[in-house]
Amino acid sequence: MERTPKDAGITRREFLKWSAVAGSGIAMGAAGVSAILGLSQAPGKVSEAAGAGQIPMYGEHQAGIVTPQQTYMYLASFQITAADRPAVIGLFRDWTRFSDLSTRGGTMQSGDNKLLPPSDTGETLDLPASRLTVTFGFGPAFFSQDGKDRFGLAAQAPRYLKDIPRMPRENLDKTLSGGDVCIQVCAEDQQVAFHAVRNFIRLSTGLASLKWLQEGFISGGTAGQTPRNLFGFKDGTANQLHQTPEGYQDVVWAGEGEPSWMAGGTYLAYRKIRMLLEVWDRTPLSDQEDTFGRNKTSGAAYGAKHEFDPVDLGQLPANAHVTLAKQSGKLIHRRAYSYTGGIDPRTGHMDAGLLFISYQRNPDEQFLPMLKLMQSQDKLNEYVSHVASAMFACPRGLREGEYLGQVLFEA
Repeated sequence: MERTPKDAGITRREFLKWSAVAGSGIAMGAAGVSAILGLSQAPGKVSEAAGAGQIPMYGEHQAGIVTPQQTYMYLASFQITAADRPAVIGLFRDWTRFSDLSTRGGTMQSGDNKLLPPSDTGETLDLPASRLTVTFGFGPAFFSQDGKDRFGLAAQAPRYLKDIPRMPRENLDKTLSGGDVCIQVCAEDQQVAFHAVRNFIRLSTGLASLKWLQEGFISGGTAGQTPRNLFGFKDGTANQLHQTPEGYQDVVWAGEGEPSWMAGGTYLAYRKIRMLLEVWDRTPLSDQEDTFGRNKTSGAAYGAKHEFDPVDLGQLPANAHVTLAKQSGKLIHRRAYSYTGGIDPRTGHMDAGLLFISYQRNPDEQFLPMLKLMQSQDKLNEYVSHVASAMFACPRGLREGEYLGQVLFEA
């Protein structure tokens, strides 16, 4: 008896959806069709296994932006090598198809031909979705490079998208900065997150090259607690000032004057900040707290009792990190992760620090003034070095049946 999409563990509605996607450009072949019809777990079983561990991929906004932070994160930057627009669209369709499956906790099974490579790397077989999210963004060079309109999209470039200007006291590595497309992958299980980013890389073969890849984590702790960075201080306390739908509209989601595909989108700012842990670990606690302007244990600002109490600038050192952040008068949505990268062979010191990620509706008004102020006056500069930098524009969320960038390519 011929196996139907229903028997194979995928609903007819889903099968028709992917048939429509395939009909509009995915080059699947027999092995690809077999993979889609051979989901290792039926959607019903995925729901039972993952439960609340599934975060919907589709919606007004992309997941992974204001989503409560997961424990593990990978941030990958790609350079597009595809020669033309149809090839880029084909890549984005493949990435979309994989994102849909993986965020639902499914994996694709190989066809019957064992002489072909598997259609999925397989390390998440039997694992739930683990709150996996995938967030995409486009860099300035994706729209134009060296004055050339690469894919006919220059007229659709976001209003504020540009490389982050050079700042005082930074030591940027160009090989770890910038890029055409970024993918942020987050999950509660590191293997689930790695599986996703590994397969995005695999699917990009011949169409894009990986420029850089960063791996991050945050402290577990009790749900709802602010994570601590590797200096031991809470990181992201100020997010609570805007964590409402209205606050997100004011702080995160792109506003007027943007191309239509950015409505419901945002800007991702990225800085890799190496922490000089050996120096910090020899610094007295009083100096550490003066650097941030907060109590290390409670997270309370000087003159306050609790972490979220109002900040009185008159109680803080003039060059404290919190002082300068408040003086800028702007809010951003922080989503930073810690990183550890082994030992620097040149110095013998640990290579570790912070993968600073923030989302904002207007980086010119919110992020860049704050960064300039802190890079020039922040006492924290004695203990850190900014080594990488990038800015990406994240489009609005996908609707079912759409592929990544469709709203941009068809604008």
